[in-house]
This record gives sequence, C-alpha cells and structure tokens, in this order.
Amino acid sequence: MRIINTSEIEEIIYKSALKAGVTLTDSCKAALNCAYAEEDDGAAKFALKTLIENSRVAENNVMPVCQDTGMAVVIIEIGNEVYLEGMPLPEAVNNAVRRAYKDGYFRKSVCDPITRVNTADNTPAVLHTEICKGDRVKITFMPKGFGSENMSRMFMLKPAQGVDGIIESIVTAVREAGSRPCPPVYVGVGIGGSFDSCAFLAKKALTRDIGSRSDRQDIAEIESKALERINKLNIGCQGFHGKVTALGVSCEWSPTHIAGLPVAVNIQCHCVRCVKEVL
Repeated sequence: MRIINTSEIEEIIYKSALKAGVTLTDSCKAALNCAYAEEDDGAAKFALKTLIENSRVAENNVMPVCQDTGMAVVIIEIGNEVYLEGMPLPEAVNNAVRRAYKDGYFRKSVCDPITRVNTADNTPAVLHTEICKGDRVKITFMPKGFGSENMSRMFMLKPAQGVDGIIESIVTAVREAGSRPCPPVYVGVGIGGSFDSCAFLAKKALTRDIGSRSDRQDIAEIESKALERINKLNIGCQGFHGKVTALGVSCEWSPTHIAGLPVAVNIQCHCVRCVKEVL
C-alpha cells in the first residue's frame, strides 16, 4: 500500500494547468506543421502559419495560447494499491485550478448555467476518476474551450447501422460544425458503452497524441476512413477551405448493449492543450 497526500496531487495539477494554458502538445505542434506543409490553398496556408506562430509566441512569452483558457477537465487514474490522505480529492483539484488560473492570468470562464453569474475562479473543474491496477496515480489535465465543445454531438445509432453509420456520424458532426470550432480540429470519438460513458470515451480520446492509432485494427480503420472523409469536406483551416480540416481522429470503445450503438463525437479545436503526469 502506498500513501499519497492529496496536496501532492494539487501541486501537480497546479503546475500542469499553468503549462497547459500556454503550450500546445508536441503532437499538435507537429500536426500543424505537417498541415502547413501539405496545404496549398493560399488563405488556409496563411492561417496555419499564423496559428503556428501564435503557439510559438505564447510558449516563449508564457502567455495564454488562446483567449479561451477553457473549462478545466481533470482525469485521474488511481492505482488500487494507493491510499489517498489529506483533503478530499475534488477540493485539491479545485484548489489547484483556482491558484493556476489566478497566477497564470487565465480567463475565468465558468458560470452558473441559469443565472450566468461567473464563479470568478474557473472552478469547479470537471473531474473524472478511474481505479486501475498498481500503486501510481496518473493525472491528465486538459483545458477545454467551448467554441469546439459546443459543436460536440451524441448519436444513438441502431446496431444495424454498423461501421458505416459510425463513420457517417463522425463526418456529419464535423460537417455541421463547419468553421465554428476553429479548424483544423482534432476529433475524439466514443463508441459503445451507455449514453453517459460514451461521452467520456470521446473526451478521453482527445488526450491521446494526434496521429496515434487504436490497437484494434477495425477501430484504427474507422479512425483512418473518418479522417480521410473529413479532409475531403473542404472546410479547411479557419473555414478558408483547403486540404486539412482535421488534424486527426481518435476513437475509444467499450462494450455496449445488444440493442444500441452509442457514438459520441467530442470536437477539439486546433489548440490542443493536454498535460500528463504520473505520481
């Protein structure tokens, strides 16, 4: 049994939030550079160059890489041999977010859904916890802007719609989103589970490196075919048309009920921010 004080988790999330606010993931930076090299449409190529330069300036000057510094999404995988002591985990997470958004001068965007009164410190964070094997705690911090979040979709397909229906749902979500999620986008997809767990799978898919592939061949083919079709939509960077509408498609899956085929599509803008640490 390993004992970990939640104050240690708070400190890791604090540092992760500060880093994520100003830095794109390495795979995102690489994907944007590849998109720039591939694109030949003048307006889209100029827009990609601007996005790449913006990310460089933000990281070098420790400034927010996007004005929407997002709603904090925290995924914590806790080993079954870990005992957490100290303050409750949600309190530690929210303390970290509160401190980081203040110290990083990040925009506070969280408000009451009805009154629209801002909580003034970007809390509460969205916290997902999972129990896994071992004596480690894996922490993933992802700030999620809502220009892209608002474009996400949930499809409850009939089982007979199968793989073709899954791919069509992914492409439909991106097509209908158009330029609103600030493309080129990164598309996270959940397949299976239930209504609620499928949405989490889609969110979790966005924590993977852009360009990674599922270890299941049939799922990897869905990723590849969906990406190919999306990039034929001619939406392009920031809606200027062009070859690259999506940087990648990542799918996570789970067994589902015999009567259903849930498919969740969680869209991320070009500004992919995600920091992972292991304690």
